[in-house]
Amino acid sequence: MTTPLFLLRCLQVGLSLRDLDLLTVGMVNDIFAEQLNDDCKYATLATQDDFDRF
Repeated sequence: MTTPLFLLRCLQVGLSLRDLDLLTVGMVNDIFAEQLNDDCKYATLATQDDFDRF
């Protein structure tokens, strides 16, 4: 990942330069990946019973 691409990703998720003092590159990548999943619709969602059986 290049520096400009990294900074673009930071802007896309709404991070400021001050926020970057508290985050690693990996954390920024994780935040960006999770943002891409926000619109994902899952066929089934786990219930509490599912977690209890797990």
